[in-house]
Amino acid sequence: MSRQSDAILELDGVYLNYSAGKNHFSEGVHHVLEDVSLTLTEGETLGVIGRNGCGKTTILRLMGGIIAPTKGSVWQRPGTASALLSIGLGFRGDLSGRDNALLSAMMQGASRRHAMSFLEEIKEFSELGESFEEPVKTYSSGMRSRLGFTTALITHVDILLIDEVLSVGDAHFKNKAERAMRERLSGDQTVVFVSHADKQIESLCDRAIWINNGRIACGGETSEVVSAYRESIEKSNNG
Repeated sequence: MSRQSDAILELDGVYLNYSAGKNHFSEGVHHVLEDVSLTLTEGETLGVIGRNGCGKTTILRLMGGIIAPTKGSVWQRPGTASALLSIGLGFRGDLSGRDNALLSAMMQGASRRHAMSFLEEIKEFSELGESFEEPVKTYSSGMRSRLGFTTALITHVDILLIDEVLSVGDAHFKNKAERAMRERLSGDQTVVFVSHADKQIESLCDRAIWINNGRIACGGETSEVVSAYRESIEKSNNG
């Protein structure tokens, strides 16, 4: 597909398959994603919605370069940095929250000196207290999500890829994180946001896609996509 001038990330005809061996209960080739194409433009917030197992997290992992497609291509504008925020992903359990935050900031393109300057702000915003100095393997999933979200937010990564992170943790931090996201989104932050919370998708996202059985079932204006998704859920529940 032809590339838009303001494109920052693109998926073009992406397929992802995996094979289950003979010792697996569901032997054969499994199609996780099929012919997925989309363009993410600079400064927009794209919501990704769908049922469990539909391929939402897989799309984020492809966008973040964690995995490669079986077929098709994933392009990211040269010189941009992305961060995939997913529970338990990307942290070394034997290192402290402080050391993981430092490494994450440097992996997102900050110099060591610049990354060091963020650490106290990360500690304060994440509300980890003395746990910031403790090994991440001792953290709960909520603590990990707070550390990951805060590090990416404060170090100003170009593309935030968020996988359910805002749905984890206590109500106080969820509200605080959402407020911080809104402030960032009023600027030029580019975000891909996966959530089961359709109201959160509606409130935060400029545009949305609904993934169903590994394909884009619907894409466009957020309220229309969420409405189509809700109708499908209702039909399924009543059927």
